[in-house]
Formats: sequence, C-alpha cells, structure tokens
Amino acid sequence: MIVVTASFVEGKKITKTLGLVKGNTIRARFIFKDIVALIKNMLGGEIEEYTKLMAESREQALDRMIKEAQALGANAVINCRFSTSYIMQSAAEILVYGTAVYVE
Repeated sequence: MIVVTASFVEGKKITKTLGLVKGNTIRARFIFKDIVALIKNMLGGEIEEYTKLMAESREQALDRMIKEAQALGANAVINCRFSTSYIMQSAAEILVYGTAVYVE
C-alpha cells in the first residue's frame, strides 16, 4: 500500500478515487509511565515512554486506515494526515485520514 501526504503519487496515474478512509486509536497513559515522566520532566530530556506510546498509537491508527482502504479496493492513500486530540486528562486520540485511490 502506497501512503503519501501529497495529492498524487509520483510516476503513477490515479484511475479511481474510492473515498475517505480513516483509522484511529485512543490511548490512556499508565501511572508508572507518569511517574517516570514526572522525574524526567524535572531533570530534563526526552520522555521515551511517551514517545514510544505515541509512535505505537500512530502505527496502529495507520494500520487501521490502510485496512479500510484495502477493503475498498485501493492500492494507495493520498493526502494522508494525522491529528491528535485529548479525550480526557489522561487519554488522547490519534486519528489518521486520507483519500483511498487506485493507481496504475
């Protein structure tokens, strides 16, 4: 599956537009990671636990979008975008969306 942020796929011709596809996940923070993050926040530096959590969340949302695109018969997704929003104090939604297309 080709996934691009552009409105075209270089060297390919879009022959069919199949529609909007999306994938999302909502993740809650874990209390142990919050304690580690608090300590790192005082000392400075990257909070690897949250970096990993967000990376895993993005991959899961992306996998779900690709699965939806494949179900429509697409072999590419154009105009791919990510969005993050807070659902509550300790939970965030990762949303990825784009346009499913068939390219030759």
